[in-house]
Amino acid sequence: MTSTVPNAVQHTDATEPITMFGPDFPYAYDDFLAHPAGIGQIPATGHGTEVAVIGGGLSGIVAAYELMKMGLRPVVYEADEIGGRLRTVGFDGCDPELTAEMGAMRFPPSSTALQHYIDLVGLETRPFPNPLSAATPSTVVDLKGESHYARTIDDLPQVYRDVMDAWNRCLEEGADFSDMNRAMRERDVPRIREIWAKLVQKLDNQTFYGFLCDSDAFKSFRHREIFGQVGFGTGGWDTDFPNSILEILRVVYTEADDHHRGIVGGSQQLPLRLWDREPQKIVHWPLGTSLSSLHDGTPRPAVTRLNRTAGNRITVTDADGDIRTYPAAIFTGQSWLLLSKIDCDDALFPIDHWTAMERTHYMESSKLFVPVDRPFWLDEDKATGRDTMSMTLTDRMTRGTYLLDDGPDRPAVICLSYTWCDDSLKWLPLSPNERMDVMLKSLGEIYPDVDIRKHIIGNPVTVSWENEPWFMGAFKANLPGHYRYQRRLFTHFMQDRLPADRRGLFLAGDDISWTAGWAEGAVQTALNAVWGVMTQFGGATDATNPGPGDVFDDIAPVELPED
Repeated sequence: MTSTVPNAVQHTDATEPITMFGPDFPYAYDDFLAHPAGIGQIPATGHGTEVAVIGGGLSGIVAAYELMKMGLRPVVYEADEIGGRLRTVGFDGCDPELTAEMGAMRFPPSSTALQHYIDLVGLETRPFPNPLSAATPSTVVDLKGESHYARTIDDLPQVYRDVMDAWNRCLEEGADFSDMNRAMRERDVPRIREIWAKLVQKLDNQTFYGFLCDSDAFKSFRHREIFGQVGFGTGGWDTDFPNSILEILRVVYTEADDHHRGIVGGSQQLPLRLWDREPQKIVHWPLGTSLSSLHDGTPRPAVTRLNRTAGNRITVTDADGDIRTYPAAIFTGQSWLLLSKIDCDDALFPIDHWTAMERTHYMESSKLFVPVDRPFWLDEDKATGRDTMSMTLTDRMTRGTYLLDDGPDRPAVICLSYTWCDDSLKWLPLSPNERMDVMLKSLGEIYPDVDIRKHIIGNPVTVSWENEPWFMGAFKANLPGHYRYQRRLFTHFMQDRLPADRRGLFLAGDDISWTAGWAEGAVQTALNAVWGVMTQFGGATDATNPGPGDVFDDIAPVELPED
């Protein structure tokens, strides 16, 4: 394995499959999607009925696509553009094939439900150049003014391997890593639930940083500092230090931090292709029907108001002033929108669900990309024999710099900076060009003989997700003590447990997922919501392919006491 140090515990057998299906809810969504019986059907009396899908990100488009296949008529509302945080942009005046991923850009193989849809629409993936990965020619780790050039972990000083070993020991001693990893690979649900139930009760109140401090392996502050700045898999994790350790364990157990792949041509193609796709297996609608054709090519605009009306129906008002009422609706946007941008009826959700949405904690995130004439970083430095420039991890303002190319003689892209939380907020007041100037100055301290600016062929593109009005942050990340809130939101699709007058509106998307920040969670919660809508219409899954709600009582997330 060649991911960034310190790495997760070495895998027992890299050929065995693993899926990002747990450990909170170990349901095999990939098997559910692949089953020849399909994921369910509704009675013919419901065919053609409109269902609102609020949000045209990946979760909303997946939900709408599957509802359409069942014979329902999804009505998609989108405030901005289809894709959500799968946002791929170009550079003005440059080759349109030269793109930047402003949101999701790397996907682990354990995202097996996501991969189902990637394969379905015919997209290709390739290894993503994470620090020290096999797809990365070289990496520079620059801390406290001292730089280390590496092609593999063995090229780094011993202290980095010591930190890697400390992380391995910390996971084994404090979180039963190998046992859980093995159970996840074998899809041993009873064992997964046994291990996780104990850890949830033990660690729900613990921060990531506190978990490290409690381990003898990390008694050295220097080791904790290096670990936070360099991290594992994708770079430094000190921005996650205040978050719940349970969030981190979900990532490492499912290997979501490793072996990442990018989507060739950009991730936004996935929801866009699903929007245009004409499924061959479809009920009620004629062959040739797509989400696009049902919407005359364009989704409905932003939702401005949601309320319950007679018959426990969901009434939606949009930015054009159009008012429509539906027997069911799925909300896939970030939950804070229900507290601020959308005028909501209190009767939409039980009060404890409103509390859970209010307590949602978001991570800030910023990126800036520039187009360059060619992948000049691969030029050999004649004095050292090294690459002219490398994928760079640093404690300077840029934090993470990624080098993205499509061949030696083609224009390329540099992600000059990818930052989180407080590091992201430092960029917020600056214009794109001001950001670029600071970043180039910072990188100039690491590569004093490299003139990056002379290779830039277009204006920078940037994003700060906390400043995006329809997002307000990059993704949800639970703080200590938030497990109960997350359970309420994730299990909301099981509406037979809700009061009768609080049913019909289903939650889905990244906020609702246990694995926040990964597109896989958006897909899984979309499928949960589809199951809920199907059930509301009197439908059911095939007996040979039970859905997530059918097996819920056997694998439900552990429930912590409220008192």
